[in-house]
Amino acid sequence: MASSIGLTHFTSSGVSFPATSRRWNGGSRVGTLRVFASETKQQEPDLSVNVNGLHMPNPFVIGSGPPGTNYKVMKKAFDEGWGAVIAKTVSLDAAKVINVTPRYARLRAGANGSAKGQIIGWENIELISDRPLETMLNEFKQLKEEYPDRILIASIMEEYNKAAWEELIDRVEQTGVDAIEANFSCPHGMPERKMGAAVGQDCALLEEVCGWINAKATVPVWAKMTPNITDITQPARASLRSGCEGVAAINTIMSVMGINLKTLHPEPCVEGYSTPGGYSSKAVHPIALGKVMSIAQMMKKEFKDGDYSLSGIGGVETGADAAEFILLGANTVQVCTGVMMYGYDLVSKLCSELKDFMRTHNFSTIEEFRGASLQYFTTHTELVRIQQEAIRERRAIKKGLQSDKDWTGDGFVKESESMVSN
Repeated sequence: MASSIGLTHFTSSGVSFPATSRRWNGGSRVGTLRVFASETKQQEPDLSVNVNGLHMPNPFVIGSGPPGTNYKVMKKAFDEGWGAVIAKTVSLDAAKVINVTPRYARLRAGANGSAKGQIIGWENIELISDRPLETMLNEFKQLKEEYPDRILIASIMEEYNKAAWEELIDRVEQTGVDAIEANFSCPHGMPERKMGAAVGQDCALLEEVCGWINAKATVPVWAKMTPNITDITQPARASLRSGCEGVAAINTIMSVMGINLKTLHPEPCVEGYSTPGGYSSKAVHPIALGKVMSIAQMMKKEFKDGDYSLSGIGGVETGADAAEFILLGANTVQVCTGVMMYGYDLVSKLCSELKDFMRTHNFSTIEEFRGASLQYFTTHTELVRIQQEAIRERRAIKKGLQSDKDWTGDGFVKESESMVSN
């Protein structure tokens, strides 16, 4: 699960961001906020989205990782109705990728080692695809031939080598994939080769590599962000300035799942040893929301005149989880660990619950509420000012009316009582 978990520009119907010169005539949106519910309530909410020129039947995307590791599972995802599929990350030389087993560990709500509590956390020490690149490319091509109208996105990662990135982009694009997600965020494995988070944590390096990618690519490119950094807006900004059409956030969080108190060995345990890995599932959801909110605010402020997108990732198991990402400006929502826990048919539940949310608020499209909650975030200093002002107003009401002109007919009795002293 080395790789795994959209924003645009607010207009009269939703939210939007900056446009680039490449590859499509329309697309996603997050900027000047103006959100409203439909005047005419639709019987069936429309979940379809258009992101960077790509049409998806719903905003739910298979995040790069095990759920997109081969033809069979990606076909299953399309058949179940996922809006798009991001394949497991590929590189030129799969022979360098050697995985171990076991490679996952779970955290349950309850005591250490409890086997009964709800699963709230999931750690993986899995690397990118260990299958030959040519095999994966053939399967991409087969999927696009069988599902020409569905969105298939290639996740790619390479060493700090311009020629290697260019070759990989050229080869994946020849299969007919609809977009590319550049994995700058895998938190474990091969950092010495300047791969994954080793790039995403170095903005100068990231900007250079993004420049290589976007000079070569002819399809939309999303940059996948690592949360293992102090300020996630910095790499997001660097990616967009270097030509990427979108940002995906977040990948997994560097972690140690725990220690088995019987054996004293860490989990996941491989021959008595372990290594820090990537943390995902429900427990990371609030962290992911915070990171996405920060990126969304940055994009709204600095990239308000175009059509960049943001894909939200982190602990999505319900339609409500997805709605939160969309309310913060995401125009797609990726799911990886959730599929591993609940299966590919999870998408049916996600769509149903998201539609229920939309009906409750009389929203007919995703665009009508995307980014609607961004306006309610501010600084702590501003929170203090807002609350002090509200307190002053409440105190003024308790002291009674200031003038005869303030009397109202509907509130006459309460207004009279507000000026009684006993």
